[in-house]
Formats: sequence, C-alpha cells, structure tokens
Amino acid sequence: MSELTVWHDGSCPLCRREIALMRRLDRRGAIRFEDAAAGEGADCPIDRAELLARFHAREDGRILSGAAAFAAMWRAIPALRPLGLLFRSRPALAVLEVLYRGFLRVRPRLQRLALRWERS
Repeated sequence: MSELTVWHDGSCPLCRREIALMRRLDRRGAIRFEDAAAGEGADCPIDRAELLARFHAREDGRILSGAAAFAAMWRAIPALRPLGLLFRSRPALAVLEVLYRGFLRVRPRLQRLALRWERS
C-alpha cells in the first residue's frame, strides 16, 4: 500500500466539504490529511502559498499536484480506486488537468457562494 499525504486548504469551504467526504470514505486510514491553511504539513517541501493555491499530495515520496494529486487520493480509497487508476494514463490525466485548471478559475466565485450558503 502506498504512503499518501494530502495537503488541503482548510479555510476553503469547498475544500472542507470535499476533504470531509474523503475522510469518511478513507475507512482504512490510508491518507494523512494536512490542513495547509492551519500551518500543518511543515514537512512539505512546497511553499505554503503554492499549497493553498493548488491541490498537492505526496505519494511514496513523490510530490504530485493538481489532477495527479486527486488521482493519487482516489487510488487510496477503495470506492474511488477505479477512477484513480483510470487517471494514471497520460491522456486521461491530461483531460482531468484541463478540467482542474478550469475549476481553479471559477473557484473564488464558488467559494463565495459556499460561504454564503454556510452562513444561511
């Protein structure tokens, strides 16, 4: 089994919901979740601002970013493993990365909407 650490933005309402779901699905405790916004994960060799701007994971000592980090996280969760394996192929991962970059462009607006929804 792979050793996997995932860094997430705990100040982001979208990220909090997603990571809460991943924690529930990670019944084996295969993933170490680190909240980069709270200063966790000091052992990460990546700048904190970069950690907060883009999703990162470390799988077996290798740092992954964006779509590759999501695919690694999915591979560690039995229910999502087929999806994670699908995105191991370069063409599929390239498509997922394009979609992820598109999401990053609209993320600030989605965060504002999620915050409003949380407050109501």
